[in-house]
Amino acid sequence: MPVNLDPPGPDRLRSVPGVTLGIAEAGIRKANRKDLLLIRLDEGAEAAGVFTRNRFCAAPVTVCKAHLAAAPIRALVVNTGIANAGTGSRGIADARATCAAVAELIGCRPEQVLPFSTGVINEFLPMERIKAGLPRCRAHLGADHWFDAARAIMTTDTVPKAASRTVAIEGKTVTITGISKGAGMIKPNMATMLGFIATDAAVTRPVLQRLVQEVADRSFNCITVDGDTSTNDSFVLIATGKAGHAPIADAGSPGYAVLRSALEAVAVELAQAIVRDGEGATKFITVRVEGGRDQQECRAVGYAIAQSPLVKTAFFASDPNLGRILAAVGNAGIDDLDVGGVRLWLDDVLVASGGGRDPGYREEDGARVMKQVEITVRVDLGRGAARATIWTCDFSYDYVRINADYRS
Repeated sequence: MPVNLDPPGPDRLRSVPGVTLGIAEAGIRKANRKDLLLIRLDEGAEAAGVFTRNRFCAAPVTVCKAHLAAAPIRALVVNTGIANAGTGSRGIADARATCAAVAELIGCRPEQVLPFSTGVINEFLPMERIKAGLPRCRAHLGADHWFDAARAIMTTDTVPKAASRTVAIEGKTVTITGISKGAGMIKPNMATMLGFIATDAAVTRPVLQRLVQEVADRSFNCITVDGDTSTNDSFVLIATGKAGHAPIADAGSPGYAVLRSALEAVAVELAQAIVRDGEGATKFITVRVEGGRDQQECRAVGYAIAQSPLVKTAFFASDPNLGRILAAVGNAGIDDLDVGGVRLWLDDVLVASGGGRDPGYREEDGARVMKQVEITVRVDLGRGAARATIWTCDFSYDYVRINADYRS
């Protein structure tokens, strides 16, 4: 079960004017499950995205990048079950054919459609099933189908992931709603596994591209389950402009800071939900690193801790074998780190200082914290003012089982 995660029901998700969503059972990999999603955007909407840096990126990622640069976007299409990654030229052709099929259905150009896939790598899409399912998606289109959409993009997720906020900009109510999926192969190097956030705010495309990167860096780029960057990671931000305020044209525009804060809040909730629902997770762990010379080295230390199998299995066992955390800090690639200046806490318990075990540390205090389902690890590097936060989970027996059985 997810760690302290209460997924929102349909009644807690707000419709975004200018966005409609439809789902269908296409039988892409398994029967009797919703596995195809169509998101239609009204004319005038803007979209921006960030994508995986995995060099073996999936065909839909390649097509998405090209289409975002070519034309205003009118639709997004998402399939689960098969990732269309490691599929060569046929994979590109299939992604383009999916866009063409959507374009014919809703009356736009193929380059105005963004395709997304998630699932098993190195298998081809069943194009006839996808083409047969798309008319059913169109028939199901509705503004209040965000919860259904969140369920339709799940793979090994155990619960749908969605969030909503409203804010005021120039006296107008602005709505933000987003969905994401992911539970394993999680260590984004740009954004999330699949994430889509829409708002009815009016935002110019250059500002939207800036926002999507800033929001990703403060949310989805701060999580890890297993340290594996997916071939398909994609995060798209949509602004329909229906709220009625003046367009946000630069960072100094009225409403920019308010909108960015609200977008970040939604993205953080979605990103943390991915970790809380990590494959086999039993604990949610916050790693805070401070006192670094720059944020890059703080993030390096945070990820060294959060991705260490030895650290993660110790958390699963509630074992205060905390030398493993110190080893991870020392293995983070800071060649001139003075270990005598490093301090380590578990919640409020000072574990290490002066290059070793703190004189006041008692193992029973560490054991008490390790039994909690939510734990904060805090590291002070003692060499500057920079800081960073990473969110992760433990490794349990179920992580191995889920991934060993994934294709069966």
